[in-house]
Amino acid sequence: MALTNCRTMDAVFSAAFVLYLLITTGVRGDSLTVLQAPEFVSFQKGDWPVSGEKVPDLVALTMGFSVQEDLSWPGLQAAPLFQRPRANVLVVVRGVDELNLPQSVASYPLENPVPFTLDSVAETVHSLFAEDTPVVLQLAPSEERLYMLGKANAVFEDLPVTLQQIRARLSQDGSVLASLPLNSLNRNAEADLLFLSEVQVLHDITALLQRHKHLAKDHSPDIYSLELSGLEELKRVYGQDSQQYHDATAILASVLQKLGEDVYGLYGNSAVVEVVTVKTFEVPLTRKSRSILQTRVTDSTDPYNLAYKYNFQYAVVFNIVLWLMIILALAVIAISYNLWNMDPGYDSIIYRMTNQKIRMD
Repeated sequence: MALTNCRTMDAVFSAAFVLYLLITTGVRGDSLTVLQAPEFVSFQKGDWPVSGEKVPDLVALTMGFSVQEDLSWPGLQAAPLFQRPRANVLVVVRGVDELNLPQSVASYPLENPVPFTLDSVAETVHSLFAEDTPVVLQLAPSEERLYMLGKANAVFEDLPVTLQQIRARLSQDGSVLASLPLNSLNRNAEADLLFLSEVQVLHDITALLQRHKHLAKDHSPDIYSLELSGLEELKRVYGQDSQQYHDATAILASVLQKLGEDVYGLYGNSAVVEVVTVKTFEVPLTRKSRSILQTRVTDSTDPYNLAYKYNFQYAVVFNIVLWLMIILALAVIAISYNLWNMDPGYDSIIYRMTNQKIRMD
């Protein structure tokens, strides 16, 4: 009986140990992983979930910007007031069940994985640092969606963004095909080529940043947002248990790890690099952006005729206008009252001087 109990306990401990290894050696699907972060941006290790719709607010807080609603999330501690990261790189990977990123700062489960963009953060950076023209780059190669502001238009002018341009880049010298262990991946297959195209984009972005190192020395923070769906296509074509999917997952994990290290070193250890892994988004993404195919985005009409949401500065502007009107109204009343009760012979110096001159004449 004692021997049976010992075997049962050994089996339980073995299962617990295997489960611990699976949790600690990889990043499960639907998670937010911080690859790199400066010392003054303190991410606390824990299992606190973060909602997908709150990821832009989290990025804004790491950059030292204010948000409309308070983010009551214990994973991020308050940073110094006069220090902010020089850059933030957010990579969204779709179709991932497990991604091995051992060299990370912290990892958190992601709840409600709805599509999101960093448009609000980009607008804040552009409005606060318009004179310094910061770099703002948002790119989704598979959907051929591109959004650039500031110096990004000049720095990433030669960056291949359409699938046709990226595939042509793969056939040139210095492409990732010569350095990556493709293993079971086929460079002639459509799904494999899409994944390799996204890896090529990550490589070219790092190479262009290395060529323009002066960007990391200015005072304006830079924003990079990338969305990758090559793994999702490989999973759909070959299956989750296929060798192609496992090889691609290993390649992408190593490429993302190197991307984080290169960007972090380029910006003088003052950059935040996050990776968001989602199996699939719950709702399709609809956003207003400038497409690289120059497709026209039409505004959807509101059938309910609802009022637009006011800006978070509405209360400030309202108080300024209200109290200024009250002060002006009181000033007009006080001036009118004094003028009405003024004695011309005693209060008005103009009347007294002219009156004496008339008497002398």
